[in-house]
Amino acid sequence: MKNNTMTDTAPRSPIEQAVMRRVRRIRFLRLIFSNTTLAFAVLVLAVWGIGREVWVARVLQNAPTNIMDLPNFYVAAFRHTRLIVQVLTLSTLASLVYVARESARLVSSVIFGRFTPIG
Repeated sequence: MKNNTMTDTAPRSPIEQAVMRRVRRIRFLRLIFSNTTLAFAVLVLAVWGIGREVWVARVLQNAPTNIMDLPNFYVAAFRHTRLIVQVLTLSTLASLVYVARESARLVSSVIFGRFTPIG
């Protein structure tokens, strides 16, 4: 005789329904307010802010064609911008690195079988 209430098709009690509803809400909120989601939001907002502050097409148009001169050009361009653009650029880079790292961890966990889906 099977005594596992989790797989039975019997109707759930109101208490069990309330508890499970709260568990689902908490899992959903953890997904929304995770560090990766926050980093992605920072990335999007910082890129948007850079686009509002700097005419990116002109910067790319003024870039040298010689690939050896590109690092010096971008360092000089970074140094000669306003502080807000520098902060947004560093925020973009930091959040991009974090999102890339978390994405790589997720992909490797799926590939190597350590992934446990929510729900």
